[in-house]
Amino acid sequence: MLKALLAALASVVALAAHAAAIGEEGARHLLGRAGFGASPAEVAAYAPLDRETAVDRLLAGTHREAGLAPPAFIAEPFQPYYRLRAMDAEARKAAQKELFRQGLALREWWLREMILTDSPLTERMTLFWHNHFATSQQKVRSSQLMYRQNALLRREALGSFARLLHSIARDPAMLVWLDNAGNRKQAPNENFAREVMELFTLGEGHYTEQDVKEAARAFTGMSLDRDTGEYRWRPMWHDGGEKTVLGKTGRFDGDDVIDLLLARPETAEFVTTKLWLEFVSPTPDAREVKRLAAAWRASGYEMKPLLRALLLDEAFWAPESRERLVKSPVDLVAGTLRSYEMRPMDLRPAVVACAALGQNLFGPPNVKGWPGGERWIDASTLLGRKQWLERTFRGGDNLAAMRAMDDYEARADRAREWVSDARYQLK
Repeated sequence: MLKALLAALASVVALAAHAAAIGEEGARHLLGRAGFGASPAEVAAYAPLDRETAVDRLLAGTHREAGLAPPAFIAEPFQPYYRLRAMDAEARKAAQKELFRQGLALREWWLREMILTDSPLTERMTLFWHNHFATSQQKVRSSQLMYRQNALLRREALGSFARLLHSIARDPAMLVWLDNAGNRKQAPNENFAREVMELFTLGEGHYTEQDVKEAARAFTGMSLDRDTGEYRWRPMWHDGGEKTVLGKTGRFDGDDVIDLLLARPETAEFVTTKLWLEFVSPTPDAREVKRLAAAWRASGYEMKPLLRALLLDEAFWAPESRERLVKSPVDLVAGTLRSYEMRPMDLRPAVVACAALGQNLFGPPNVKGWPGGERWIDASTLLGRKQWLERTFRGGDNLAAMRAMDDYEARADRAREWVSDARYQLK
Protein backbone atom coordinates (compact mmCIF):
# COMPACT_ATOMS: atom_id res chain seq x y z
CA MET A 1 0.00 0.00 0.00
CA LEU A 2 2.78 2.43 0.95
CA LYS A 3 4.69 1.57 -2.20
CA ALA A 4 1.63 2.32 -4.35
CA LEU A 5 1.08 5.66 -2.58
CA LEU A 6 4.71 6.66 -3.10
CA ALA A 7 4.49 5.73 -6.78
CA ALA A 8 1.32 7.80 -7.16
CA LEU A 9 2.95 10.74 -5.39
CA ALA A 10 6.00 10.50 -7.66
CA SER A 11 3.69 10.51 -10.68
CA VAL A 12 1.93 13.64 -9.46
CA VAL A 13 5.25 15.39 -8.85
CA ALA A 14 6.46 14.42 -12.32
CA LEU A 15 3.27 15.74 -13.94
CA ALA A 16 3.61 19.00 -12.05
CA ALA A 17 7.23 19.35 -13.19
CA HIS A 18 6.19 18.80 -16.82
CA ALA A 19 3.43 21.41 -16.57
CA ALA A 20 5.52 24.08 -14.84
CA ALA A 21 7.53 26.70 -16.71
CA ILE A 22 11.12 25.59 -17.24
CA GLY A 23 12.45 29.00 -16.17
CA GLU A 24 15.73 30.61 -17.22
CA GLU A 25 17.88 27.81 -15.81
CA GLY A 26 15.82 25.16 -17.61
CA ALA A 27 15.88 27.15 -20.85
CA ARG A 28 19.69 27.44 -20.75
CA HIS A 29 19.94 23.72 -20.03
CA LEU A 30 17.67 22.74 -22.91
CA LEU A 31 19.11 25.19 -25.45
CA GLY A 32 22.68 24.41 -24.41
CA ARG A 33 22.21 20.66 -24.89
CA ALA A 34 20.08 20.91 -28.03
CA GLY A 35 22.16 23.61 -29.68
CA PHE A 36 25.17 25.81 -29.04
CA GLY A 37 24.44 27.99 -26.05
CA ALA A 38 21.66 30.57 -26.06
CA SER A 39 21.42 34.35 -26.21
CA PRO A 40 19.49 36.24 -23.51
CA ALA A 41 16.60 36.71 -25.98
CA GLU A 42 16.44 32.96 -26.68
CA VAL A 43 16.48 32.16 -22.97
CA ALA A 44 13.71 34.69 -22.34
CA ALA A 45 11.59 33.20 -25.12
CA TYR A 46 11.81 29.65 -23.74
CA ALA A 47 11.75 30.35 -19.98
CA PRO A 48 7.92 30.71 -19.67
CA LEU A 49 7.26 27.45 -21.54
CA ASP A 50 6.60 24.05 -20.01
CA ARG A 51 8.84 21.15 -21.03
CA GLU A 52 6.66 19.72 -23.77
CA THR A 53 5.94 23.07 -25.38
CA ALA A 54 9.64 24.01 -25.31
CA VAL A 55 10.80 20.74 -26.82
CA ASP A 56 8.05 20.77 -29.45
CA ARG A 57 9.00 24.32 -30.43
CA LEU A 58 12.61 23.25 -30.90
CA LEU A 59 11.62 20.30 -33.07
CA ALA A 60 9.11 22.27 -35.12
CA GLY A 61 11.73 24.87 -36.02
CA THR A 62 14.28 22.54 -37.59
CA HIS A 63 15.47 22.90 -41.19
CA ARG A 64 16.78 20.56 -43.86
CA GLU A 65 19.13 23.09 -45.47
CA ALA A 66 21.68 25.60 -44.21
CA GLY A 67 20.60 29.22 -44.03
CA LEU A 68 23.92 30.54 -45.34
CA ALA A 69 25.07 30.01 -48.92
CA PRO A 70 28.17 27.78 -49.14
CA PRO A 71 31.50 29.11 -50.42
CA ALA A 72 31.52 29.85 -54.16
CA PHE A 73 34.01 27.08 -54.99
CA ILE A 74 31.38 24.46 -54.12
CA ALA A 75 29.78 25.20 -57.52
CA GLU A 76 33.06 24.61 -59.36
CA PRO A 77 33.49 21.35 -61.30
CA PHE A 78 34.74 18.32 -59.39
CA GLN A 79 38.48 17.73 -59.80
CA PRO A 80 38.86 14.08 -60.88
CA TYR A 81 41.38 12.07 -58.90
CA TYR A 82 43.13 10.74 -62.00
CA ARG A 83 43.94 14.31 -63.04
CA LEU A 84 45.41 15.04 -59.62
CA ARG A 85 47.62 11.95 -59.90
CA ALA A 86 48.79 13.07 -63.35
CA MET A 87 50.00 16.49 -62.14
CA ASP A 88 53.66 17.34 -61.81
CA ALA A 89 55.08 18.13 -58.38
CA GLU A 90 54.59 21.90 -58.66
CA ALA A 91 50.98 21.65 -59.86
CA ARG A 92 50.18 19.09 -57.17
CA LYS A 93 51.61 21.41 -54.51
CA ALA A 94 49.43 24.28 -55.79
CA ALA A 95 46.36 22.02 -55.80
CA GLN A 96 47.10 20.97 -52.23
CA LYS A 97 47.43 24.60 -51.17
CA GLU A 98 44.08 25.41 -52.79
CA LEU A 99 42.44 22.43 -51.10
CA PHE A 100 43.71 23.72 -47.73
CA ARG A 101 42.28 27.18 -48.46
CA GLN A 102 38.94 25.70 -49.44
CA GLY A 103 38.88 23.48 -46.36
CA LEU A 104 39.40 26.48 -44.08
CA ALA A 105 36.63 28.40 -45.85
CA LEU A 106 34.28 25.41 -45.57
CA ARG A 107 34.95 25.14 -41.84
CA GLU A 108 34.38 28.87 -41.39
CA TRP A 109 31.07 28.62 -43.28
CA TRP A 110 29.79 25.78 -41.09
CA LEU A 111 30.89 27.42 -37.82
CA ARG A 112 29.13 30.62 -38.87
CA GLU A 113 25.99 28.60 -39.63
CA MET A 114 26.11 27.15 -36.09
CA ILE A 115 26.37 30.64 -34.61
CA LEU A 116 23.71 32.36 -36.74
CA THR A 117 21.15 29.65 -37.41
CA ASP A 118 17.63 29.91 -36.04
CA SER A 119 17.64 26.09 -35.80
CA PRO A 120 20.68 25.17 -33.66
CA LEU A 121 19.25 21.67 -33.10
CA THR A 122 19.67 21.03 -36.83
CA GLU A 123 23.36 21.93 -36.66
CA ARG A 124 23.82 19.99 -33.41
CA MET A 125 22.48 16.87 -35.11
CA THR A 126 24.48 17.52 -38.29
CA LEU A 127 27.60 17.62 -36.11
CA PHE A 128 26.49 14.45 -34.31
CA TRP A 129 26.13 12.58 -37.62
CA HIS A 130 29.44 14.02 -38.87
CA ASN A 131 31.07 12.30 -35.90
CA HIS A 132 28.99 9.12 -36.26
CA PHE A 133 29.80 8.78 -39.99
CA ALA A 134 33.28 10.24 -39.47
CA THR A 135 34.83 11.29 -42.79
CA SER A 136 37.95 13.42 -43.26
CA GLN A 137 38.92 15.81 -46.02
CA GLN A 138 42.52 14.73 -45.58
CA LYS A 139 41.80 11.48 -47.43
CA VAL A 140 38.76 12.51 -49.50
CA ARG A 141 40.72 15.48 -50.93
CA SER A 142 37.65 17.19 -52.36
CA SER A 143 35.86 20.15 -50.80
CA GLN A 144 32.89 19.54 -53.09
CA LEU A 145 32.44 15.96 -51.86
CA MET A 146 32.81 16.99 -48.22
CA TYR A 147 30.20 19.70 -48.70
CA ARG A 148 27.80 17.27 -50.37
CA GLN A 149 28.10 14.90 -47.43
CA ASN A 150 27.53 17.77 -44.99
CA ALA A 151 24.36 18.71 -46.92
CA LEU A 152 23.19 15.08 -46.76
CA LEU A 153 23.75 14.89 -43.00
CA ARG A 154 21.80 18.11 -42.51
CA ARG A 155 18.98 17.00 -44.83
CA GLU A 156 18.40 13.85 -42.76
CA ALA A 157 19.65 15.22 -39.43
CA LEU A 158 16.17 14.95 -37.94
CA GLY A 159 14.60 12.85 -40.68
CA SER A 160 14.96 9.11 -41.10
CA PHE A 161 18.02 7.25 -39.84
CA ALA A 162 17.12 4.39 -42.19
CA ARG A 163 17.12 6.72 -45.18
CA LEU A 164 20.34 8.36 -44.00
CA LEU A 165 22.08 5.00 -43.65
CA HIS A 166 21.05 3.93 -47.15
CA SER A 167 22.19 7.31 -48.50
CA ILE A 168 25.54 7.28 -46.71
CA ALA A 169 26.38 3.98 -48.44
CA ARG A 170 26.11 5.90 -51.74
CA ASP A 171 27.72 9.10 -50.52
CA PRO A 172 30.78 9.90 -52.66
CA ALA A 173 32.91 11.17 -49.75
CA MET A 174 32.16 7.98 -47.78
CA LEU A 175 32.88 5.79 -50.81
CA VAL A 176 36.33 7.37 -51.05
CA TRP A 177 36.93 7.49 -47.28
CA LEU A 178 36.22 3.78 -46.71
CA ASP A 179 37.53 2.58 -50.08
CA ASN A 180 34.25 1.25 -51.41
CA ALA A 181 34.57 3.18 -54.69
CA GLY A 182 36.88 0.43 -55.96
CA ASN A 183 35.05 -2.50 -54.34
CA ARG A 184 34.55 -5.22 -56.96
CA LYS A 185 33.77 -8.91 -56.97
CA GLN A 186 37.29 -9.88 -58.05
CA ALA A 187 38.74 -8.34 -54.86
CA PRO A 188 36.10 -7.36 -52.25
CA ASN A 189 37.17 -4.54 -49.94
CA GLU A 190 35.97 -5.03 -46.36
CA ASN A 191 36.44 -1.50 -44.99
CA PHE A 192 32.91 -0.15 -45.43
CA ALA A 193 31.28 -3.48 -44.56
CA ARG A 194 33.20 -3.60 -41.29
CA GLU A 195 32.54 -0.01 -40.25
CA VAL A 196 28.86 -0.05 -41.18
CA MET A 197 28.49 -2.87 -38.63
CA GLU A 198 30.94 -1.81 -35.93
CA LEU A 199 30.57 1.99 -35.98
CA PHE A 200 27.32 2.84 -37.74
CA THR A 201 24.84 0.20 -36.55
CA LEU A 202 25.46 -2.89 -34.41
CA GLY A 203 28.55 -1.99 -32.40
CA GLU A 204 31.36 -4.35 -31.50
CA GLY A 205 30.61 -7.96 -30.63
CA HIS A 206 27.38 -8.32 -32.59
CA TYR A 207 28.77 -9.66 -35.88
CA THR A 208 31.44 -12.09 -37.05
CA GLU A 209 34.39 -11.78 -39.41
CA GLN A 210 32.47 -13.97 -41.84
CA ASP A 211 29.58 -11.50 -41.73
CA VAL A 212 32.02 -8.76 -42.74
CA LYS A 213 33.42 -10.80 -45.65
CA GLU A 214 29.96 -11.67 -46.95
CA ALA A 215 28.68 -8.09 -46.56
CA ALA A 216 31.73 -6.78 -48.44
CA ARG A 217 30.63 -8.91 -51.41
CA ALA A 218 27.16 -7.37 -51.19
CA PHE A 219 28.57 -3.83 -51.34
CA THR A 220 30.58 -4.49 -54.52
CA GLY A 221 29.61 -2.31 -57.48
CA MET A 222 28.70 0.78 -55.42
CA SER A 223 31.15 3.25 -56.90
CA LEU A 224 31.80 6.73 -58.34
CA ASP A 225 31.76 8.39 -61.72
CA ARG A 226 35.42 9.23 -62.16
CA ASP A 227 34.73 12.56 -63.94
CA THR A 228 31.84 14.01 -61.92
CA GLY A 229 32.37 12.50 -58.47
CA GLU A 230 28.72 11.39 -58.42
CA TYR A 231 27.53 7.98 -57.20
CA ARG A 232 27.54 5.32 -59.90
CA TRP A 233 26.29 1.74 -59.82
CA ARG A 234 28.62 -0.63 -61.71
CA PRO A 235 26.72 -3.89 -62.27
CA MET A 236 29.73 -5.64 -63.83
CA TRP A 237 31.63 -5.15 -60.56
CA HIS A 238 28.86 -6.55 -58.38
CA ASP A 239 28.97 -10.05 -56.91
CA GLY A 240 25.46 -11.36 -57.52
CA GLY A 241 25.99 -14.69 -55.78
CA GLU A 242 24.44 -15.88 -52.53
CA LYS A 243 25.74 -14.45 -49.27
CA THR A 244 25.00 -15.30 -45.66
CA VAL A 245 24.93 -12.23 -43.38
CA LEU A 246 23.78 -12.28 -39.75
CA GLY A 247 22.22 -15.69 -40.25
CA LYS A 248 20.23 -14.72 -43.36
CA THR A 249 21.02 -16.08 -46.84
CA GLY A 250 20.21 -14.57 -50.22
CA ARG A 251 21.57 -12.81 -53.28
CA PHE A 252 22.04 -9.66 -51.24
CA ASP A 253 23.18 -6.28 -52.48
CA GLY A 254 24.24 -3.37 -50.28
CA ASP A 255 20.70 -2.16 -49.64
CA ASP A 256 19.65 -5.64 -48.54
CA VAL A 257 22.48 -5.78 -45.99
CA ILE A 258 21.55 -2.36 -44.62
CA ASP A 259 17.97 -3.54 -44.20
CA LEU A 260 19.24 -6.59 -42.30
CA LEU A 261 21.21 -4.28 -39.99
CA LEU A 262 18.22 -2.01 -39.42
CA ALA A 263 16.09 -5.01 -38.48
CA ARG A 264 18.38 -5.87 -35.57
CA PRO A 265 17.53 -4.44 -32.12
CA GLU A 266 21.24 -3.90 -31.45
CA THR A 267 21.30 -1.14 -34.09
CA ALA A 268 18.58 0.91 -32.42
CA GLU A 269 20.18 0.41 -28.99
CA PHE A 270 23.67 1.32 -30.22
CA VAL A 271 22.58 4.62 -31.80
CA THR A 272 20.18 5.48 -28.95
CA THR A 273 23.03 5.02 -26.46
CA LYS A 274 25.18 7.46 -28.45
CA LEU A 275 22.34 9.97 -28.50
CA TRP A 276 21.86 9.56 -24.74
CA LEU A 277 25.56 10.38 -24.25
CA GLU A 278 25.19 13.39 -26.55
CA PHE A 279 22.08 14.88 -24.97
CA VAL A 280 21.25 13.40 -21.56
CA SER A 281 24.16 12.24 -19.38
CA PRO A 282 27.49 10.37 -19.41
CA THR A 283 25.84 7.35 -17.73
CA PRO A 284 23.12 5.80 -19.93
CA ASP A 285 20.19 4.09 -18.22
CA ALA A 286 20.27 0.66 -19.90
CA ARG A 287 16.59 -0.09 -19.28
CA GLU A 288 15.47 3.31 -20.55
CA VAL A 289 17.73 3.02 -23.60
CA LYS A 290 16.17 -0.34 -24.49
CA ARG A 291 12.67 1.10 -24.14
CA LEU A 292 13.42 4.13 -26.28
CA ALA A 293 15.30 2.07 -28.86
CA ALA A 294 12.45 -0.42 -29.27
CA ALA A 295 9.96 2.41 -29.86
CA TRP A 296 12.36 4.07 -32.31
CA ARG A 297 12.84 0.88 -34.34
CA ALA A 298 9.07 0.31 -34.38
CA SER A 299 8.58 3.86 -35.74
CA GLY A 300 10.78 3.13 -38.75
CA TYR A 301 13.77 5.01 -37.31
CA GLU A 302 12.24 8.48 -37.50
CA MET A 303 14.48 10.85 -35.57
CA LYS A 304 12.10 13.49 -34.22
CA PRO A 305 10.06 11.12 -32.01
CA LEU A 306 13.25 9.70 -30.51
CA LEU A 307 14.77 13.13 -29.84
CA ARG A 308 11.50 14.31 -28.35
CA ALA A 309 11.49 11.32 -25.99
CA LEU A 310 15.12 11.94 -24.99
CA LEU A 311 14.61 15.65 -24.34
CA LEU A 312 11.49 14.96 -22.28
CA ASP A 313 12.99 12.10 -20.32
CA GLU A 314 13.14 12.70 -16.57
CA ALA A 315 16.86 11.92 -16.68
CA PHE A 316 17.43 14.86 -19.04
CA TRP A 317 15.86 17.31 -16.57
CA ALA A 318 17.23 15.73 -13.39
CA PRO A 319 19.52 18.06 -11.37
CA GLU A 320 22.25 15.41 -11.30
CA SER A 321 22.35 15.39 -15.12
CA ARG A 322 23.05 19.10 -15.44
CA GLU A 323 26.56 20.43 -15.99
CA ARG A 324 27.74 16.85 -16.45
CA LEU A 325 28.65 16.83 -20.15
CA VAL A 326 32.01 18.26 -21.21
CA LYS A 327 31.69 20.74 -24.04
CA SER A 328 33.48 19.85 -27.23
CA PRO A 329 35.76 22.55 -28.68
CA VAL A 330 33.14 23.41 -31.31
CA ASP A 331 30.48 23.57 -28.60
CA LEU A 332 32.67 25.86 -26.50
CA VAL A 333 33.61 28.19 -29.38
CA ALA A 334 30.28 28.34 -31.21
CA GLY A 335 28.34 28.41 -27.93
CA THR A 336 30.35 31.29 -26.51
CA LEU A 337 30.01 33.43 -29.64
CA ARG A 338 26.30 32.61 -29.91
CA SER A 339 25.50 33.16 -26.22
CA TYR A 340 27.24 36.55 -26.13
CA GLU A 341 25.97 37.52 -29.60
CA MET A 342 29.48 38.09 -30.92
CA ARG A 343 29.63 38.18 -34.71
CA PRO A 344 33.28 38.39 -35.84
CA MET A 345 33.69 39.22 -39.54
CA ASP A 346 36.57 36.75 -39.71
CA LEU A 347 35.91 33.37 -38.10
CA ARG A 348 39.15 31.75 -39.20
CA PRO A 349 40.79 32.28 -35.77
CA ALA A 350 37.81 30.50 -34.18
CA VAL A 351 38.12 27.63 -36.69
CA VAL A 352 41.82 27.31 -35.90
CA ALA A 353 41.04 27.40 -32.17
CA CYS A 354 38.62 24.46 -32.55
CA ALA A 355 41.30 22.47 -34.34
CA ALA A 356 43.98 23.40 -31.80
CA LEU A 357 41.68 22.26 -28.98
CA GLY A 358 41.16 18.90 -30.67
CA GLN A 359 38.14 19.20 -32.98
CA ASN A 360 38.98 20.03 -36.58
CA LEU A 361 35.70 20.15 -38.50
CA PHE A 362 35.73 17.97 -41.64
CA GLY A 363 38.80 16.29 -40.17
CA PRO A 364 37.99 13.75 -37.44
CA PRO A 365 41.07 11.80 -36.32
CA ASN A 366 39.98 8.39 -37.65
CA VAL A 367 36.97 6.26 -38.58
CA LYS A 368 35.79 6.25 -34.96
CA GLY A 369 35.52 10.03 -34.88
CA TRP A 370 36.26 12.16 -31.83
CA PRO A 371 36.02 10.13 -28.60
CA GLY A 372 34.50 13.08 -26.71
CA GLY A 373 33.49 13.22 -23.08
CA GLU A 374 36.21 13.84 -20.51
CA ARG A 375 38.81 13.08 -23.18
CA TRP A 376 38.28 16.59 -24.52
CA ILE A 377 40.10 17.86 -21.45
CA ASP A 378 43.76 17.56 -20.52
CA ALA A 379 46.33 19.98 -19.08
CA SER A 380 47.06 21.47 -22.51
CA THR A 381 43.51 21.85 -23.82
CA LEU A 382 42.20 23.16 -20.49
CA LEU A 383 44.74 25.98 -20.62
CA GLY A 384 44.03 26.51 -24.31
CA ARG A 385 40.31 26.86 -23.65
CA LYS A 386 40.86 29.45 -20.94
CA GLN A 387 43.27 31.41 -23.12
CA TRP A 388 40.84 31.44 -26.05
CA LEU A 389 38.02 32.69 -23.86
CA GLU A 390 40.19 35.42 -22.36
CA ARG A 391 41.30 36.59 -25.83
CA THR A 392 37.70 36.52 -27.07
CA PHE A 393 36.36 38.63 -24.22
CA ARG A 394 39.33 40.99 -24.36
CA GLY A 395 38.82 42.45 -27.62
CA GLY A 396 38.67 43.62 -31.11
CA ASP A 397 35.41 43.43 -33.02
CA ASN A 398 33.81 41.28 -30.32
CA LEU A 399 34.28 43.86 -27.56
CA ALA A 400 33.15 46.70 -29.79
CA ALA A 401 29.98 44.80 -30.67
CA MET A 402 29.29 44.07 -27.01
CA ARG A 403 29.77 47.71 -26.01
CA ALA A 404 27.04 48.70 -28.45
CA MET A 405 24.53 46.66 -26.44
CA ASP A 406 22.37 48.26 -23.79
CA ASP A 407 23.29 45.68 -21.19
CA TYR A 408 27.02 45.69 -21.90
CA GLU A 409 28.14 46.09 -18.28
CA ALA A 410 26.02 43.16 -17.11
CA ARG A 411 27.32 41.02 -19.95
CA ALA A 412 30.90 41.98 -19.24
CA ASP A 413 30.51 40.97 -15.60
CA ARG A 414 28.98 37.67 -16.67
CA ALA A 415 31.79 37.16 -19.16
CA ARG A 416 34.44 37.62 -16.45
CA GLU A 417 32.62 35.11 -14.26
CA TRP A 418 32.35 32.74 -17.22
CA VAL A 419 36.09 32.71 -17.84
CA SER A 420 37.01 32.21 -14.19
CA ASP A 421 34.39 29.50 -13.52
CA ALA A 422 35.35 25.92 -14.41
CA ARG A 423 31.69 25.23 -15.22
CA TYR A 424 32.15 26.95 -18.59
CA GLN A 425 33.61 23.60 -19.69
CA LEU A 426 30.32 21.84 -18.91
CA LYS A 427 26.77 21.86 -20.13
